Amino acid sequence: MAMNPTAMLKAMEAVKRFQNNHPKVVSFLRTVLGSGLPEGTVLEITCTKPGEEPITTNMKVTKDDIELFQSLKDMQG
Repeated sequence: MAMNPTAMLKAMEAVKRFQNNHPKVVSFLRTVLGSGLPEGTVLEITCTKPGEEPITTNMKVTKDDIELFQSLKDMQG
């Protein structure tokens, strides 16, 4: 399945804007993901919308998750 070059360029531009707008998030992801996520790692995320209570969830990384992450990484080149 080939990606449309125009869509790929737009996606790359969007990633660059995200990196510029959220440097702390990018740094955090590089640190956490760069060292790998061994099975059993717990990821937690909280979303706080304006005027609403925070909602938090978590997941424990499984072998299947690691395989998915590796597949996505391999697709990047």
